[in-house]
Amino acid sequence: MLRQWKWILLLLLLTGGGIVGYYTYSVVQFASTISVEPVDPAGADAQETTFQLPEWDGQDPVHILLLGTDSRDEGSNGRSDSMMVATVDPVSKKAYLMSIMRDTYVNIPGHGRSRINAAYSYGGAPLAMETVSQLLGVPVNSYVKIDFEGFKALVDQVDGVDMDVEKDMHYTDGGDGHRYDIDLKKGYQTLDGTHALQYVRFRHDATSDFTRTERQRKFLTALAAKMQSSASIVNLPGILKATAPYIQTNMSPSTMLKLAGLGMDVNVGNIEKLQIPPTPLLKEETIHGAAVLGVDETQLRRYIQDKLSNNNEDENNDQDTAEQ
Repeated sequence: MLRQWKWILLLLLLTGGGIVGYYTYSVVQFASTISVEPVDPAGADAQETTFQLPEWDGQDPVHILLLGTDSRDEGSNGRSDSMMVATVDPVSKKAYLMSIMRDTYVNIPGHGRSRINAAYSYGGAPLAMETVSQLLGVPVNSYVKIDFEGFKALVDQVDGVDMDVEKDMHYTDGGDGHRYDIDLKKGYQTLDGTHALQYVRFRHDATSDFTRTERQRKFLTALAAKMQSSASIVNLPGILKATAPYIQTNMSPSTMLKLAGLGMDVNVGNIEKLQIPPTPLLKEETIHGAAVLGVDETQLRRYIQDKLSNNNEDENNDQDTAEQ
């Protein structure tokens, strides 16, 4: 009912003829700007620019690599500060958010075995997608890359995100002129872009990247819920304009429009959040004097497939029960 109310509100706001064109132009301009795929304004993609988002026409889950990159590394691929895979099932509308531990020791095609976050440094997003796809055993054909400044801009455009910061967090690094120092106080608060970046980057805990990736999954779920709010939908053109300079993807504009429509139907409160590799499958190892996280990749791929298939079966059972 709430989702229907939001769309009714939006349609009422868009009934003025000029406003429809403004929203349409904003969405298409954003998609064309961030896509690395060439777009012909007079081609097929331009014909799919009505504000009503097209229906997703796939039957299989879509797996998208989310790359958070370090904006300090200019002139190169830089470092992938975080790697996640967002999976959405277009049939069940079920979503998964899998954060990959940066020290996971894997085979990087063409470069031998190394920590997985090195894949982006070696070959950018294409090699990162190939490496992650090989690790998880699912087809990761799309990516969305955003840097530090883009993340901050996105959070600021939705007027911050309410979070319960679980502990005081402090870290200082003069290497970048203290631009990315961390100084957060414990407690429930609205995090603006600067403080949200501090929250998701802090990893100076006893459990380091384990708790950092847990915070990232927690924050991105809350951010997704904020993006689905009626206020964010109304402010959509401003959000898109502010974040476009910092985002890159290999998806075509028409694909992005379809996924955006699907995203509005996902129940963000029911997103399955996973640590990859899961703790039971982790093996702490030392390679060439460096601590890394080993994993049996066959078992990991079986774990991923079981998670995806079991949740689909649960969804089908719920539907069958509702029909009886």
